[in-house]
Order: sequence, then structure tokens, then C-alpha cells
Amino acid sequence: MAKTRVVVVDDSALVRGLLTEIINQQPDMECVGAAADPFVAREMIRELNPDVITLDVEMPRMDGIDFLGKLMRLRPMPVVMVSTLTERGADVTMRALELGAVDFVAKPKIGVADGLKLLAHDITDKVRIASKAHLRRTAAPAGSAGAVPRHSAPATSIGRLSTEKIIFIGASTGGTEATKEVLMNLPPDCPAVVITQHMPPGFTKSYAARLDGLCKVRVAEARDGERILPGHAYIAPGGLHLSVERSGANYIARVRDGDPVNRHKPSVEVLFKSAARVVGPNALGLMLTGMGADGATAMREMRDAGSYNVVQDEATCVVFGMPRKAIAAGAAHEVLPLTHIASKLIERLRSTSGMSMTRV
Repeated sequence: MAKTRVVVVDDSALVRGLLTEIINQQPDMECVGAAADPFVAREMIRELNPDVITLDVEMPRMDGIDFLGKLMRLRPMPVVMVSTLTERGADVTMRALELGAVDFVAKPKIGVADGLKLLAHDITDKVRIASKAHLRRTAAPAGSAGAVPRHSAPATSIGRLSTEKIIFIGASTGGTEATKEVLMNLPPDCPAVVITQHMPPGFTKSYAARLDGLCKVRVAEARDGERILPGHAYIAPGGLHLSVERSGANYIARVRDGDPVNRHKPSVEVLFKSAARVVGPNALGLMLTGMGADGATAMREMRDAGSYNVVQDEATCVVFGMPRKAIAAGAAHEVLPLTHIASKLIERLRSTSGMSMTRV
């Protein structure tokens, strides 16, 4: 069986050495080259034709974002970004995902050597997933200043604010952009949206802020105990589980620490189980691109409790793992391309607008 061939691009000799060692310890992959900057990397990619590259976000001569933009335009290939755990690192990483990077690894700002060794499993997992990912073409040209809304037409109004209905979204690899696609096409009067996206601490705040500037609904990290309101989207903070509870006539967000579930924190399983338990037939479930099986069993529980569930199709997923498992569990009512999902949600909400909807 052919090994996954990886090129490491990082200006730090220490990081290049560590990543090379981590990759070469895997029986199914090998580091075929390590470059100190994008100019060297460009020649290496031409010569060695790797399957995946790991790319440092911030480098001299040409930063990782400029290089990524050019790469995805001229020679699209799977890229795993290596980011720094800083606010700027988080902002730049969100931009990298918009440009087409499959995923990212967050390296610590201090104690890099020990930190990367602890992340070895995470790094190699993400390289492995990237090697099998479906690449998508980028919508914005490289070097454009931040994200620009792609859909100028106003999202169709649902016509009635519902405090009873809630849309639940679960996503992992490729999910930051998939969730953005859905949210950007929802109108400001849509029901509340509650989201678990697999993401480490330090990145969800930047992600939420970026979405808030693009979408007609208001988007923020979820806070424990806050009321869940229509026209708002709530993202599980990295490293914490998010669930929904009932408090009198209101729904509230519950944000808690705890053990990883299905190896994840936040976990889609935790969120979707609360949807089945608390929201039942007033829930709409949505499983987007991602590796693994997190949330599949709970999504079936949602269906059994009366929710309506939509799963992203294989052709538009970066990774079809979580959607495939949800379909196999019998959780899906419909399997749709990503660009059709928001309109399906709106259609479903309109068709049920007179049912089980009361104002608080």
C-alpha cells in the first residue's frame, strides 16, 4: 500500500524536524521534503508531487495565507495549516479555511517541542483525513481582504419568528465553510440555530465573529445559561460541550466542561441528545461534512423523537464520514447537496409554521 507523501513547510527548523519525525513514525505516511519558506516549497511541490502539505500560517518572505491562495488557484491540493494559539493566529486560520485548507493544527506559542509531541496523534489524523478529502474550489481570489458575502440576494423570509423551533447543526472537517454556506442563506427571522463544530479552544470566538459579519442572523459563541432566541446562531465554544435545556417557557444554552465524547469536546452527540430529549418534534437536525461518527446515534434519537433531519450529500462533503454514519443509522429524512440545504430548511419551516409554534 502506497504511503501518503507529505511536504512540511515551516520557517522553524525545530518545527520542521519535529513534524518530519512525527510523520515518519507512521506506517502509512512519509515526509518527502521540508521547506523553510514558500519559495522553496513551490519547487519541492513541483518536484516531489506530494499528497498533502502542512503549512505554517506565518512565515517570512511570503506568508502562508498568500502562498495558500496561490496554491489553491494554480495547483489545488490538500493542505493542513499549522496555526499559533493567538487571536491573530485564529483570524488567519479562519481565512485559510475559507481559501480551501482542509483543516488546521493549533501549536502552542511556548513549549512548542513538547506541545507538538502531545499533538502527534491529532496531526497525523488530520494529514490522513486530508489525503482523502474532496477538495473544493475557492470562491474568493487570493489576497482578498477577508470574506465577502457570496449571496447578494436576500434570504427568503419565513414570515414568523418562532421561539419553539430550533435548528441543530453538527460538523467537523470542512464544516466551518459548510456551516457558513447554510447560515449565510438563512433569513433574519429564522428560528434559533445551535451549532457544534469540532474546533479547539481559542478559535471559535474568531469563527463566530467572522460569521456574524457575513450572515443575516446574529452569530456568537454560546454562553452558559443564556436564552436561545430566534434570529440568532450559537456556536459551542472550543473545548466545551454545548446542549439545550428548557427553563419554563424558554430554551437556554448549557455550556459545560466534561470528558470528551466520541473523542470530541465539543461533541455533536451531546448537542443532538439534548435536542432529542428537550426539543423533540420542534427540532430540525443538520449533519454536515466531517470525519468519524460523532452525533450519528443521537441524530437517530432526534428522528425517533420527531425531529426533521437533513444530511449533506457525499459529492459536496469535504469528508463524508459523519453524514455517512448518520444515514447508516437511519437518522436522515433527506440527503442534499450543501447549496440546497438552507432552502430546504426554509421550506420545511414554512410548511410547519402553524404547527407547535407559540410566542414566548
